[in-house]
Amino acid sequence: MDALTELRRVLPESIVQTDPEVLQAHRRDRALDPAAGTAIAVVLAESTEHVQAAVRWAGKHRVPIVPRGLGSGLSGGASALDGGLVISTMRMRAVRIDPGTATAVVQPGVINADLKDAAAEHGLWYPPDPASFTFCSIGGNIATNAGGLCCVKYGVTGDYVLGLEVVLADGCAIRVGGPRIKDVAGLDLVGLFVGSEGTLGIITEATLRLLPQPPRARIVVGWFDDSGAAAAAVHAAARSIRPSMLEYMDQLAINCVEDELGLGLDRSAAALVIAGTDDQHPDGPEVTALLTALTEHGATDAHEAVAEMAETFVHARRIAIPAVERLGHLLLEDVGVALPRLGELIEGVQQIARDRDVPIAFIAHAGDGNTHPLVVVDPTDPAQRARAETAYGEIMDLAIDLGGTITGEHGVGRLKQPWLAAQIGADVLEVSARIKAALDPEQILNPGVILAAEPTPPTPTTKTPPAPTTKETPR
Repeated sequence: MDALTELRRVLPESIVQTDPEVLQAHRRDRALDPAAGTAIAVVLAESTEHVQAAVRWAGKHRVPIVPRGLGSGLSGGASALDGGLVISTMRMRAVRIDPGTATAVVQPGVINADLKDAAAEHGLWYPPDPASFTFCSIGGNIATNAGGLCCVKYGVTGDYVLGLEVVLADGCAIRVGGPRIKDVAGLDLVGLFVGSEGTLGIITEATLRLLPQPPRARIVVGWFDDSGAAAAAVHAAARSIRPSMLEYMDQLAINCVEDELGLGLDRSAAALVIAGTDDQHPDGPEVTALLTALTEHGATDAHEAVAEMAETFVHARRIAIPAVERLGHLLLEDVGVALPRLGELIEGVQQIARDRDVPIAFIAHAGDGNTHPLVVVDPTDPAQRARAETAYGEIMDLAIDLGGTITGEHGVGRLKQPWLAAQIGADVLEVSARIKAALDPEQILNPGVILAAEPTPPTPTTKTPPAPTTKETPR
């Protein structure tokens, strides 16, 4: 009996997929990693037991595993491996809301927006809101400790994870944490798995903290003819109040959004700052503080957006990435710096764009220093692609030089792994490798993500189906 026949015997027939089109659709996440391979099978798990069975099979045959949610990741963390197994949790979408404890118990395939809707039915709110919240999964959010627009005030995904069920590399399922706001019994294993990108275990259930629904945010916008002035205004706004949103878009991003939506945005502006506040006081002291920060730092126009226009500006920021993507393929950065150095980062990225002659749009969750330089690649021009890839690395080098990080919320994945040691140091990298070795001694869980991959283990004697020749649609 060959290995795949054995896998089909331990899992229901509909769970194990080897159709070439299915394998192709599960090769990459939104990062479109050019080095992605082709798995020998995709397991469309529907329960913790399915994940356990697949992991035990992989451990027995030393087959590398790539855990996958909905494929919305932006760092190559779900890139398939040749001869490996993809375990997808996209079918695991159960949600249970407990109003008494203000918690949600969810499976990892639940879409972020669906969790928000389920919580809202009970007057509750799940705050983390990546721009991809309508199509990203909670499991992937936890695996990368995703952020979002409102996280400058309300925190990132990890701030809402109270407990986890995790399948380890030996197929054992453990529960860590639980529905308690305060719990310091034992080591913080919840924190260990949050942001681990599927390298230490596969999340199969999460207990999440919910909050009461906040009031509708009031939106303030400021237009600038100088990006450095806009960065200074962001810093001043974040010092004066704790805004519920504080976003930045540069001229290229503004124009791409305007091309997409035709909102009448100022195409000539160097930067647009979009700020939010929960302040509902009639006199609006926080609104006043935001307007003051913008005008005192050179905004050519600063005002409160009302009614539909408020939502329009927020929507404009949310669709910036897909709008820029119409220019070509994107190398998606999410480097971060301390707020006082935001202006230096923006200026440095602009210089890299000029030096390498590549378009780079700059958008940001600016209030917490988490930025998204979007390097545009022309897939038909090898020389331009080479310049773009050089620019991508130089942006990460710049962030490190400014005391920042190579990733604020997208994760290291495979694409950023080569720069990790330069940021965290060889000693911390070695400690991380020891933790990985303790939990995954055979190195089968997402090898090559975060840490450099060990030598490729042997795989079953199964012929890998050829990839289809049709154009791939990323999922």
